Amino acid sequence: MYLNEKKLSSEQLFDGVVIKLFRDEIELENGDKGIREFIRHPGGVCVAAIDDNEDIYMVEQFRYPFGKALTEVPAGKLEYGEDPEECGRRELKEEVGATAESFEYLGCLYPTVAYDTEIIHIFLARGLHFGEQHLDDGEFLDVKKVPLKEAYRMVMENKLCDAKTQITVLKTYFKLHGGDI
Repeated sequence: MYLNEKKLSSEQLFDGVVIKLFRDEIELENGDKGIREFIRHPGGVCVAAIDDNEDIYMVEQFRYPFGKALTEVPAGKLEYGEDPEECGRRELKEEVGATAESFEYLGCLYPTVAYDTEIIHIFLARGLHFGEQHLDDGEFLDVKKVPLKEAYRMVMENKLCDAKTQITVLKTYFKLHGGDI
């Protein structure tokens, strides 16, 4: 088969809380051998929570690898085998304190295809009802309400650098304002 690699062996190098690291020996199409190191990740979800005024609810939280707070759409990690919509509804409630009457699937994205199996599922939540946040232990974040048009401008001006947030804002904006192709 064209554009395929055959796994010959696999070794787990690390078994962490969130990720597992593997090194596989592979055979290329031409018969040569190679090594592929990759991360196995359970995946995640992100939510564009849009109110009746077309404001999008975002969260600002410190991201250790970058040493600074980033503004993102509400999101969370899936447990292995967990239903993405259930996870998205849970994360929206935990992080923003909101529930949604409608939860529409907007697709998925593969954030780092060269070395990670993570898939992030994107949802559009509307008909919001607000209550209390239920943050996880050790989770600290601020909720921000941003007009969707402003969030779109922030993406285009590189002021929202998180990939899942950029894609979620752009897909949501297009869905609500872009029309059909």
